Amino acid sequence: MARTTHLGVCPLDCPDTCIWQLTVEDGRAVAIGGDRDHPFTRGALCGKVNRYLDAVNGADRLTVPLLRVGPKGVGPSSFRRATWEEAIGRVASGLRATIDRDGPEAILPYYFAGTMGHVQGWTMGPRLFAYLGASRLDTTICTAAARAAMRSLYGASVGFEPESIVDARLIVLWGANLLSANLHQWPFVAQAQARGAHVVAIDPLRTDTAARCDEHIAPLPGTDAALALGLMRHVLDAGAADRAWLQAHTVGWPELETRLAEWPVARAAAECGLDVDVVRRLGERIATTRPTAVRIGLGLQRHAGAGQAIRTICALPLVTGDFRYTGGGALCMTSGHHLVDEDAVVWPDDMPAPPARSINMSRLAAALTGEADPAITSLVVFNTNPAATVPDQTRAHQGLRREDLFTTVLEQRWTDTCDYADVVLPATMQPEHLDLHSSYGHHYTALNLPVVRAPGQALPNTEIFRRIAAAMGLDHPRLRDTDEDLARQLLRGTPVSFEELRESTYARTTGVAVGSAPYAAGGFPTPDGRARLLDPRLEDHGVDPLVGYTPPVEAADRHLAERFPLVLIAPAGRYFMNSTFASLPWHAGRMGPPRVHLHPDDAAARGLVDGGAVRVHNDRGSFLAAVAVDEATRPGLAFTYKTYWARLSPGRTSVNAVTAVRDTDLGGGPTFHDTRVQVEPVPAEPLNFDGPVPAAP
Repeated sequence: MARTTHLGVCPLDCPDTCIWQLTVEDGRAVAIGGDRDHPFTRGALCGKVNRYLDAVNGADRLTVPLLRVGPKGVGPSSFRRATWEEAIGRVASGLRATIDRDGPEAILPYYFAGTMGHVQGWTMGPRLFAYLGASRLDTTICTAAARAAMRSLYGASVGFEPESIVDARLIVLWGANLLSANLHQWPFVAQAQARGAHVVAIDPLRTDTAARCDEHIAPLPGTDAALALGLMRHVLDAGAADRAWLQAHTVGWPELETRLAEWPVARAAAECGLDVDVVRRLGERIATTRPTAVRIGLGLQRHAGAGQAIRTICALPLVTGDFRYTGGGALCMTSGHHLVDEDAVVWPDDMPAPPARSINMSRLAAALTGEADPAITSLVVFNTNPAATVPDQTRAHQGLRREDLFTTVLEQRWTDTCDYADVVLPATMQPEHLDLHSSYGHHYTALNLPVVRAPGQALPNTEIFRRIAAAMGLDHPRLRDTDEDLARQLLRGTPVSFEELRESTYARTTGVAVGSAPYAAGGFPTPDGRARLLDPRLEDHGVDPLVGYTPPVEAADRHLAERFPLVLIAPAGRYFMNSTFASLPWHAGRMGPPRVHLHPDDAAARGLVDGGAVRVHNDRGSFLAAVAVDEATRPGLAFTYKTYWARLSPGRTSVNAVTAVRDTDLGGGPTFHDTRVQVEPVPAEPLNFDGPVPAAP
């Protein structure tokens, strides 16, 4: 049989947005690899995506619509097969019944980054529900605090050009485990390191990335802003503040200079649990090294003071004037450089949407158990698995189990959330549909075209929503737009056309040249082009308008520490992408069973040995895990990898059983890493895995 090779785009929630090559035979993908010509990803795929075809071709793919006929929360045995006409009719009648009985705001669409594609993830579904007047989803669960912080300080999620980091002489990877979560940035860092750049990892954990750096500094979780203030104070004391650049291109420097008088290096070090000489030495490096690049990860924004933390870290290269130089400055996300305007496509001018309330997706557990008024009585879930990913898992499951909640799930394979659905609809995967992708880690936009057959009766999300709209009798022409129509609408205002991307697959679309210093002369995307060290608008949100330090809540609670002495964080693992691969045998085998990592001192104090079975708990809930005793963490700090599925975990709960529904200071994001727990031994038997997810009917 003839084999053909096609370029496509990785759809997963990662800043790298890789270009891949798919080998297709008789309509089936048989091999996958990276595209060597892509300027940023350069032919490599991560360990997760190298086995992506396990997911695409898996025998566990959902292939037909399913209707619930048994109790909620049980699994596939509660469902029967249905035709598309029957299933779509059931969804349409359920949504209509909710509107007639409770009003349109009782419907909540719930979605996130199971695909980062603009077309399949962020257009037709949100457009349909906006047109209905359903509750709008505040998509906070990943980057909300960071986005709000960057808007406040720089005007948008912008920063140095990521390929230019090769020209930096000092690189600070702040909460950025590149080898797990931004793999393709690492070769640029390594190139700079080979040229003599000093690379520092600031991370509470000794990650794989930290082990490859020249220096590792491990502050207490949630204290990053205090460290940044101490470093700025050292720069100021060393006479290295770039006053001319600050005066020309920032607002609020005099006020910040006054605040820094309160933050001697000794105070910052004490707040962070660091030796004062460690902070002083890094401060001296920053004061004397140009250019310095600060690459910021997203994990550090998951605590109560997250917005201030991102603002304050990003203020550091403003104080030193590092944006003057190619390879200098700060970068958290590049998404603000991209010109794709999803809002204009979700709410087109010729399709007015009625006003509606907004529901914070990170507060789903609370929203489904009494916080929302009117109550949510219809839930439509796509591109996410909230039963595994939202905080306060026990309460979230209680809400999802409500018999008066009509739940529709669009999904590729059976997940925890499917257990609680009334209707499950089979969705396509990336090689089977059209999508458009920009990146939050580089400056290229890419078009993905369908090149393989979808299994069974699976349909793209967009087509499912078009069918729901038609079944509800909605006849607005914008609800019939094709995927190509949507992609063309998204590309309006960008430098490339649909035809160009169809020909080339990807193109640089941001207007920021490789090797440039885009803010050397200011020009930040604020009204006056200045970065805002002082932002009076934040006072309306109860946030200090001046960059500074807001401590975490639980992690800094000494009273709570008497009962729950360990701070718990849950970073990303190398072989799971959020919850996407957690049910696949190869990926799950590489990750192993859930483990909680403890410093040897903490393990010894509890009589625990490596491999022992434990219960990790607080007042919200508990999960079971094996102990890993190592020095990757510091005393008083435990960690476990996130997004194991509850149904596949021992005890049928996971780490989110202990995380809280609590908002960050900016953006309303979740506080997954602001959690206190106790760890105690249990008999080993409960740690057996339940095995693979049962096949759908």
